[in-house]
Amino acid sequence: MIKKLFVFLLLSAISAVLILAYGFKQLEQRPVQLTEPYFTVPAGSSARGLCQQWLAQGQLNDIDCQLLRLYLKWQPELAKVRQGTYQTPDGATLLSLLRLFASGEVAQFSVTFIDGETVQQALARLQQAAYLQQDVSTTSQILALLNWPAEWGGKPQHPEGLLFADTYFYTANSPASALITRAQQALLRQLDQAWQQRQGELPLQNRYQLLIMASLIEKESGLLAEKPLVSSVFVNRLNNNMRLQTDPTVIYGSTDYSGRITYADLRNPHPYNTYRHHGLPPGPISLVGSSALQAAAQPDVSDYFYFVSRGDGAHVFSETLEQHNAAVRKYILGKNDD
Repeated sequence: MIKKLFVFLLLSAISAVLILAYGFKQLEQRPVQLTEPYFTVPAGSSARGLCQQWLAQGQLNDIDCQLLRLYLKWQPELAKVRQGTYQTPDGATLLSLLRLFASGEVAQFSVTFIDGETVQQALARLQQAAYLQQDVSTTSQILALLNWPAEWGGKPQHPEGLLFADTYFYTANSPASALITRAQQALLRQLDQAWQQRQGELPLQNRYQLLIMASLIEKESGLLAEKPLVSSVFVNRLNNNMRLQTDPTVIYGSTDYSGRITYADLRNPHPYNTYRHHGLPPGPISLVGSSALQAAAQPDVSDYFYFVSRGDGAHVFSETLEQHNAAVRKYILGKNDD
């Protein structure tokens, strides 16, 4: 009798284990169809609480949550879900989601500041960034975050050029001000490095002027190989007391630019117009990347004083005004002197 009872209990235990194992296997495969690519686990959440939430949504049933309660006794680490916003994979299951939430590997978002764009355009990118806490809404607030070293020359009155062009990663609900501070610190590091590595006898008095020069180079050419050559033209003109006469400065300071530079634009006396004023403009005209800073600090050595766009992104460089005018006739006016 005792032997039969033992066998019965043993078989019952085996059956229970097999049933539970089958249930756990089904739990492993139980899909949870989330409607959004990201899921936020609030503070104070639990695995069982999430199960109840998905049960209320019709994603799961009572048996799933009962099985999960038993499963968590076997795998208690899955019960410790961490708050945050997670990117949910395709074909997510109940247990795969709980493993993700327990790992704490929250989603990474990014925003890119593009070299050659203005700080206002960078601010617009910030304001469109997903899951970013918008605590900065004006360029004056960007400037207020800046810690500009007094010995670096200049005293920036506007935040133009003071964010380093790069991609910055963040987690959900990070403040925009934190990204701005990181971009400013990156700019300060890159600018200081370029200044320390600069060529001797450049017509630049301080780091701020180097940044201004880099922004002019950035706006004039997007070709990496051309930037040191563009820089050499500006250096040659400064050394010979020639006006820089660079079109992007005309555009930057204009309040009614129509898309094409006119003679009236060239005569506009605004302080950024390098057709009207000698030397560098009073501040940068765009965000810059490392290549423009390097080109400003280490220009090519050339006898060029002019360049004109070929219309394909590259430029024709000239030593004399006569050569330059011929290039303008060919590439701008469509006339060939031959």
